[in-house]
Amino acid sequence: MRFLAYLFNTSPRRRPEGWLARPLTLYCAAVSAWVLSAATWMRVDSLAMTIIFLSLILVPSFLLVAAAPGSDPRRPSAIDWGLSAAAGASALYFIVNIPATAERISLLSPLSWHQFAFAAIMILLTLEITRRTVGMFLMLLVMSFIAYNLLGHHLTGTLGHGYISLQHFVDINVYTSDGLFGTPVRVAATYAFLFVLFGTILEHARGGDFFFGLSAALTGRSPGGPAKVAVVSSALFGTMSGSPTSDVVATGSITIPMMKKLGYRPEMAAGTEVAASTGGSLLPPVMGSAAFIMAEVTGLDYLAICFAAIVPAAVYYLGIYVQVHMRSKTLGLEPLAPEQVPRLRAVMISGWPYLIPLLGMTAMLVMHFSPTLTAAVASGLVWLVALMRPSTRLGLGKTIDVLSETTIRMIGVTGACAAAGLVVGGITMTGLASKFSVLAFGLVGENDFLVLLLSAAVTIILGLGMPTPSAYVLAAVLVAPTLVNDLGMPLMAVHMFILYYAVLSAMTPPVAVASFAAAAIAQANPIRISLEAMQLAVTAFIMPFAFIANPGVLQPWASAGDAAEALAVILGCFAIAIGAETARRTDRLWGWAGVAAGLCLIMPGPEPKILGLAMAAAVLVRMRRRRTAMAVS
Repeated sequence: MRFLAYLFNTSPRRRPEGWLARPLTLYCAAVSAWVLSAATWMRVDSLAMTIIFLSLILVPSFLLVAAAPGSDPRRPSAIDWGLSAAAGASALYFIVNIPATAERISLLSPLSWHQFAFAAIMILLTLEITRRTVGMFLMLLVMSFIAYNLLGHHLTGTLGHGYISLQHFVDINVYTSDGLFGTPVRVAATYAFLFVLFGTILEHARGGDFFFGLSAALTGRSPGGPAKVAVVSSALFGTMSGSPTSDVVATGSITIPMMKKLGYRPEMAAGTEVAASTGGSLLPPVMGSAAFIMAEVTGLDYLAICFAAIVPAAVYYLGIYVQVHMRSKTLGLEPLAPEQVPRLRAVMISGWPYLIPLLGMTAMLVMHFSPTLTAAVASGLVWLVALMRPSTRLGLGKTIDVLSETTIRMIGVTGACAAAGLVVGGITMTGLASKFSVLAFGLVGENDFLVLLLSAAVTIILGLGMPTPSAYVLAAVLVAPTLVNDLGMPLMAVHMFILYYAVLSAMTPPVAVASFAAAAIAQANPIRISLEAMQLAVTAFIMPFAFIANPGVLQPWASAGDAAEALAVILGCFAIAIGAETARRTDRLWGWAGVAAGLCLIMPGPEPKILGLAMAAAVLVRMRRRRTAMAVS
């Protein structure tokens, strides 16, 4: 555990005091204002935007994120100041030389000594901020890919590649749009940044209070009310925050103590919150910003991705809700106290304006406005909603604080995306993505199911301790080509498959970042919390295989056949959720029969589905008879 802590521990965020606090706040607010301007009305080349964004955001990063857990939480060290100064010098160099960078021909125009030196500084700064914000694991992973790029020509066999000089590596990774300044950072500088801005404004405007109150009014009176409030409120908050960890901290700080107070085990309380919060990154429209990267990587329409995610996300949360309900009934867990349940009418009267930004966002996406403009307009709508009440009004000072906080929140995501860009550039140079198929087929043979199983495992490993966007990018570049090109699987289904496992890595041991965040609130073991969350989200680990076996679940409106596939998958996931909970608490044999029925329903072809329906019907009859017998006795 100590070694894992060393690999995945992140450094504490600083809140500088004294003379440094205000200049940093104003600088970070200015970065947010520039991103908002560049993404909406300014005409900035995409390469120039990524160069400016990454360069500017690195400058305050080393002052705001400490070097190690034991560092001074208020005052930066001399090393921090030195790294910030190096970031500032690099920012000035790259921004001034944007025209030269755009015009030069990579590999044909040799790098000058200063081009090479500043590129090397930028790579080293990216690795260091990645270590501080995401952990040593990702930094070592990136360094291993760099080593493979530079030394892989010494390998023989499938993994070997041609000689790549240090100049070649630096040129492609820094002076083109294939590496450091590539798609991941471009998405961080546009869609992701603006949706984080939207979530930050909504949080400061106390929109979270409205969604929590709405959840309590809808579910608080039923058995297991606090757990159901956690599920619904985390879904509503998570679709905007897009981060399992921040969702756990924001909603779990209320729901976990509430559940513990009413008799829930700490592990169950935290596990429920983790399972519910993790799913927020699968729920449209934000989807942890990964949907925007998916649109860039695949060429698929962003709105089509959102529509494809609706049914699976709904099944994810309904499955958790059903299991929470069954477990609460079995354990005799009480609903919320009457005085803690607000009236729905009162909640809607006081908070209905918070629905305006969400409805506006949905309408703009349906009308095919760009996600960038949609997020910007939605942020403006939230700001206007906040003006309607004196208690939530965001004046100039608070607006500056919101803009500054958005930049600070983006430091970790940007560092991880830049690191992912280095890996993507390296994979492109070495052709490693095309070699993954050879390795996969060599390990498991040409069995589609086993290749998918291996792909899921690789994606979860790549996502350990990592933000969803960077985990998805790495898996999309390394794993997706094999599944799409070599096995002929549908493009949308494959990338949704990868996205799900990239998201689920947030709750998967040994490094479940969402579980560790919940552990601090619940005062419980994070591994046990992870296991509890995985049991509640069991359908989510199986559903991605249904995307491949039954692509109709991603577009049930396309045809009658697709609708039938989607219905079978929905019934199958419910059978798995109910069966898993039944096997865990009451009737082990019939519970596992329900799980088997669910697995049959999500298999390809009509025969397994007919068998699954028959088995599910038998299990349902058995459960009803058992319930009747218990009621009579």
